[in-house]
Amino acid sequence: MIKSISYWLCCGFMIGAVVAAETSDYQTKVVVKGLDNPWSIAFISNNDWLVTERSGALRRIINGQLDVNPVAGVPDVLYAGQGGLSEIFLHPKFDVNRFVYLSFSAADTTDRKGNALVIVRGRLQGNKLSDVTTIFKSDPLRKTAAHYGARIQFLADGTMLITSGDGFNYREQAQSLDNHFGKLLRLNDDGSIPSDNPFLSTPGALPEIWSYGHRNPQGLIIAKDGTVFEHEHGPKGGDELNIIQPGKNYGWPAITYGVDYSGATISPFTEKPGMEQPIKYWVPSIAPSDMVLYQGAMFPQWVGSLFVSALVPGDVRRLAMSENKVISEDIMFSEFGRIRSIAEAPDGSLILAVDGNEGSLIRVSADSP
Repeated sequence: MIKSISYWLCCGFMIGAVVAAETSDYQTKVVVKGLDNPWSIAFISNNDWLVTERSGALRRIINGQLDVNPVAGVPDVLYAGQGGLSEIFLHPKFDVNRFVYLSFSAADTTDRKGNALVIVRGRLQGNKLSDVTTIFKSDPLRKTAAHYGARIQFLADGTMLITSGDGFNYREQAQSLDNHFGKLLRLNDDGSIPSDNPFLSTPGALPEIWSYGHRNPQGLIIAKDGTVFEHEHGPKGGDELNIIQPGKNYGWPAITYGVDYSGATISPFTEKPGMEQPIKYWVPSIAPSDMVLYQGAMFPQWVGSLFVSALVPGDVRRLAMSENKVISEDIMFSEFGRIRSIAEAPDGSLILAVDGNEGSLIRVSADSP
């Protein structure tokens, strides 16, 4: 089902109507059932997929069939609250080096009450990860199991971006540069610090920080022209879609379009000097969970659109874009429930990961001739 939205948004600009794809333009099919909270998808090829289960397993799907044996060598994760095994991302030169990156929450071995967001790199050999190395661990530790962020993307220069959430109870620290709460981070592919990060010469700042003032950023996409799109969960209202620039402050919690879950005011301000504005926000919240910038050949009418998966009530939003502005929003695929992740397969189809302990993968493809 697709519902076209065309009205004045509370963020103050008009969404213009566009012609949405009719349901006859695509078909949906359940590819895999019985996944335990699927979180992220990566494609080795059109017929060889990897998917993470938040409970800690990395699963392989070959020719549409789920391998009964999880990939070996995955580190132990803290599966609690919102935590667990999260992102799976392939190195841009995966075909040569076989490097795979995983993000997950992990209990600290010295502080039983503390945990952290961890990024590891390993080499996929057959159905096993070898040479697994930790390249990032968030600091300081948190006592909550929430708001990890945990998305990974690679920039064209070979460096990687990581989203790190505010830990829910640590939101004020999103405005400080001496910690990883509420930040986007930039590292080299081995975890070292790029020499041109924006805060290298800022006293007291962590050198890996690329931007700050974020809440729980779980959508991250880099366009071919280098534009970095990010979305993040707001509190009660105020989910944001941002264009990220290095060194910028995105405001949380000093400015927000949402309120606390109790209804209490977090901040009376929606804007302040020196703090960036989203290009779109949602009130009420849709709980955006992932995002893809469609570039495939299967659906030429969707090329250049941002597809945002959402958990509440559960759908996908197609955002038509023009000059990095949202010009329309269509609600799509609302019949499956909570959509945790969305990815574009090599053949141009879209793959949706449906959340839950009986989760599934849905393939969206063009009608057969």
